[in-house]
Amino acid sequence: MNFLSRCILTCLSLFCVLSTAFAQQNGRKRESFNEGWKFHLGHAADATKDFNYGLVNIFAKSGKTDSTAIAPAFNDTGWKSLQLPHDWAIELPFENRDNENLKDHGFRPVGGLFPQNSIGWYRKSFAIAAADSGRRFSITFDGVFRDAKVWINGFYLGGNESGYVGFTRDITDYMSFKTPNVMVVRVDATQAEGWFYEGAGIYRNVWLNSYDNLHIADDVFVHTDVKGNAATVTLEATIENQGLTAATGSFYANITDRNGKLVGKTQLQNFTIGQSGRQLVKQQLMINAPQLWSIEQPYLYHIKPIVSVNGKQTDSRDIHFGVRTIEIKPDGVFLNGKHVKIKGTNNHQDHAGLGAALPDYLQYYRIALLKQFGSNAYRTSHHAPTPELLDACDSLGMLVLDEQRLLNSSPEYMDQFERLLKRDRNHASVFLWSIGNEEGYAQTNSYGKRIAQTLLAKQRELDPTRTSTYAADLANVFTGVNEVIPVRGFNYRQTGVADYHKDHPGQPIIGTEMGSTLSTRGIYVKDTVRAYLPDQDISAPWWASRAEEWWPLAATNSYWLGGFIWTGFDYRGEPTPYKWPNVNSHFGVMDVCGFPKNLYYYYQSWWKDEDVLHLSPHWNWPGKQGQIIPVWVNTNADDVELFLNGKSLGKKIMPRNSHLQWDVAYQPGVLKAVATRNGKKINGQVKTTGAAYKIKLSPSKNVLLADGRDAVVVNVSVVDKNGLEVPDALNMINFSSLGDARIIGVGNGDPSSHEADQMDGNWQRSLFNGYCQLIIRAGKTAGNVVVKATSPGLMPGQTGLVLK
Repeated sequence: MNFLSRCILTCLSLFCVLSTAFAQQNGRKRESFNEGWKFHLGHAADATKDFNYGLVNIFAKSGKTDSTAIAPAFNDTGWKSLQLPHDWAIELPFENRDNENLKDHGFRPVGGLFPQNSIGWYRKSFAIAAADSGRRFSITFDGVFRDAKVWINGFYLGGNESGYVGFTRDITDYMSFKTPNVMVVRVDATQAEGWFYEGAGIYRNVWLNSYDNLHIADDVFVHTDVKGNAATVTLEATIENQGLTAATGSFYANITDRNGKLVGKTQLQNFTIGQSGRQLVKQQLMINAPQLWSIEQPYLYHIKPIVSVNGKQTDSRDIHFGVRTIEIKPDGVFLNGKHVKIKGTNNHQDHAGLGAALPDYLQYYRIALLKQFGSNAYRTSHHAPTPELLDACDSLGMLVLDEQRLLNSSPEYMDQFERLLKRDRNHASVFLWSIGNEEGYAQTNSYGKRIAQTLLAKQRELDPTRTSTYAADLANVFTGVNEVIPVRGFNYRQTGVADYHKDHPGQPIIGTEMGSTLSTRGIYVKDTVRAYLPDQDISAPWWASRAEEWWPLAATNSYWLGGFIWTGFDYRGEPTPYKWPNVNSHFGVMDVCGFPKNLYYYYQSWWKDEDVLHLSPHWNWPGKQGQIIPVWVNTNADDVELFLNGKSLGKKIMPRNSHLQWDVAYQPGVLKAVATRNGKKINGQVKTTGAAYKIKLSPSKNVLLADGRDAVVVNVSVVDKNGLEVPDALNMINFSSLGDARIIGVGNGDPSSHEADQMDGNWQRSLFNGYCQLIIRAGKTAGNVVVKATSPGLMPGQTGLVLK
């Protein structure tokens, strides 16, 4: 079983554990609210096309929403039915205009230039049993892009400006128990927050919560202190009484291991809380000989704080946490006392075919791909991450640098920062906070210094167990933010790190953005017409560096904590150095599908302690017999000898943190490398293939949960008659599926492709240099699913899936 398959099994186990945990929380329910929505575009510049929003005075009287889409009786039968998460921007056709904002968002026509595409309306009707009329209800949106306003049964619940930080609203007072309830969300994506693809819509999960009037608030904080062979677990929780009379009850907490075995229980603590009162409780529990959370063994415990009245449980939470220590010193990051060089990646949140609306499974899939090439850390650039991303990092063993969207201490952004801290501080994977990124208008002056001090004070207040950095695109500069930030972050400018360390030896230094090699998977000649760059560590923009320029510095100097590559995956928007027809970045060590580029194997050579030997390019070069082909070898071996069709082309010593290169006169056949590592022989080869013959489908797993939410990635290639994958194939592939599962997106990693990512039917995608991909979401009916792929002139391919 390969690494990715093991990770997938871990994911399945986690999903089962979480589902069981939700079901077993007596008194509290947290139910997915993703299904049964209706959607329609509005209009940012024409109120009549925006369902009269802006024409009707909806704030004159509470609940008065007649003649708008907010009204419960509004007829939405003609609206599109869909399941969340949903990103309407990815459904739009590309728009070629010479506009910087449009370019940076992947040429998707959303924003001020496109008022007809920038407002989205969502409606959902749902019933609540009369037996639950004495309970409290709230709704949680994990992420809406952007500027969301929410109503229920015509009553306004409030708005949320951030496109990334989630929000919860109490809906108890507005619930109907006799007739269906109607929730309405208006999303305004006119204004962007970043300079990269951000999507549009309710693109993360939504949850309906129900619980007792006497309950545990959302801001539970769990942290640990390890000394010797024991750990003290501290639980801080707020008990809230939203009943109409005072309440008396008891509070305690259970800790269980990953198998549900009881590890310990806190002392029972009695309380009395007045009407609309809150009480903070703080309890501690010792775990002897704890299993420590680490990158290699990401062990998670569960803590269940419980409130009971007269011996009857009224509320509980189920929080997974890890026991571990993090120390950040000038000479390194130490996890459980062990030095860890940070081998990280920056990433935005979009994926091929899906835009920003990823099923939860895709978070695990992507983190597993990053771990496969040796990455141990993830920077959430530049925004609050999806909660399930942190769950994936917790369960798979990936450190996280968790980042605030904007360096700002106004009430709006302090509120966003506080929500981020409270939501994410229980995650074992989070080892460091970031208060911002490249704030050129503030980072070097007194504004930036004062804002940073305010944000840092809030971070220490809400999470004294960690510290913070800031991503500065500056060399040896100590003014502004850098005067007060505990950990100095460098975005590029790596040649200034040594001088900065010399001047400030007591301040830890981390590369918050490094590298930025520009490459296109499977392309080996610069192509300015199609906007492609060679798939090797050759090109970088003026402000950045190639992999072999920054990593040797970080690898060999202890004052580098390590660094984060820009980026792990390609992403939509910010095309560099080209504009149209290029619609996404070239920065990733993998493309937007997660297919590796050759740079992937450079990092794998020096980031993993296992045998690596990779040759590039492929060996299909018809018409180039006798022409020189530069051959790159990425390996961590001691030496390499290269052979073409059995003839030696010479042996070379492998320099550390580098690569080897031969100029080879092309002849079809077998190009083989024989390497020696620690006295052991390692072999690798590329081989000339025949013509494309048959389609091959490779699912990331074969068993899915029949829960309507699980998903699978199916990678597509073509093979010749000998079963060899054809690396330069460009065939158009058509897809269909039979059974209770549906295709929700397709992609191929081509940064200049203008093919549709999503379709209403007749799914298809061309191969790009041998590969394309489809993503399938499970239905709710157990049984078999067959996925088929066809293409003119090729033998069809198919794969079977099982829904359980």
